[in-house]
Amino acid sequence: MRILSVVGARPQFVKLAPIAKAMEGRAEHVIVHTGQHYDELMSDVFFQDLGIPAPDYNLGVGSGKHGEQTGAMLAGLEKVFEESHPDVVLVYGDTNSTLAAALAAVKIHIPVAHLEAGLRSFNRRMPEEHNRVLTDHASDLLLSPTQVGMDHLATEGLAARSIMVGDVMTDVLYSVRDQLAAQSQPLPDGVTAGNYYVCTIHRPDNTDDPARLQAIVDSLGALSKPVLLLAHPRLRVLAESHGIDLNSGSLQLSEPLAYPQLVNAVANSAGVVTDSGGLQKEAFLLRVPCTTIRPETEWVETVELGWNVLVNDDLSLLAGAVERPVPAPTDDAAPYGDGHAAQRTVDALLETFAR
Repeated sequence: MRILSVVGARPQFVKLAPIAKAMEGRAEHVIVHTGQHYDELMSDVFFQDLGIPAPDYNLGVGSGKHGEQTGAMLAGLEKVFEESHPDVVLVYGDTNSTLAAALAAVKIHIPVAHLEAGLRSFNRRMPEEHNRVLTDHASDLLLSPTQVGMDHLATEGLAARSIMVGDVMTDVLYSVRDQLAAQSQPLPDGVTAGNYYVCTIHRPDNTDDPARLQAIVDSLGALSKPVLLLAHPRLRVLAESHGIDLNSGSLQLSEPLAYPQLVNAVANSAGVVTDSGGLQKEAFLLRVPCTTIRPETEWVETVELGWNVLVNDDLSLLAGAVERPVPAPTDDAAPYGDGHAAQRTVDALLETFAR
């Protein structure tokens, strides 16, 4: 059986790693990289550090507006699918690469499986929300990470093609965490264990309006501990165009970290401040307090269990949220699975699509 994975952005590379390992000896696995994240630190290093096989195809589409980028992916992926004849196309998460791959496949009658199905923010301003909803309704098999995701799919009439497999990012994080425990990994320059925060900001609602971004930067800069700002290239460009200094006050500007270094930085931090979906969950799994600068989260379990606090309209609340006491231990809470989601994912693919 030939399974074709389409990835294009950092979170998808992380999800691909355990899937690629679980495929070994069970199915032929073709990997397509759209090139949505194309610089070395956003792409190549992730493949190397996570032991992912080199992509069989790289479309190299690069950045661009949503329509331009998605259209370029559609054209490139259709050619790849026609050439490689997969039995099923596996798509990951909620990026433009996810939607483009699902559309390209269904148009030429190739089955689609969606990993991380059923997540909903119910915020239609987010491009990711449209990507995940459209992909779920186009897919033949929906692989959900959580019971909440399964419930959303059932509400939308998709229960018959949905399976709960757990969260493959949990698989990766547990593996990397165990590796880090067996070695001494240095922290980023200028910070000491337990005395800094890790921060990522990238969503358009937080970055595209100069006044909004300046208010966030001012609030972060006023925190009592250093704030390691792992700045995506897009954030740097926008901040420069707005005339905003990302290195002010407590902020300490840094390049994005390779995944093992990111896990190490989060695990040794006093907390996380982010608008990323994945980093909220990783902080929870590492039992590190998280503050999310968004009005909602797909990972509602992190909030319900006390490890994540949402701050959005009133940024004066940010300091109190970030510097709050550490929650009571919840070591037995495992809403994202047991670290074997990739195995269950491959099982489901073979059972559903093997000829």
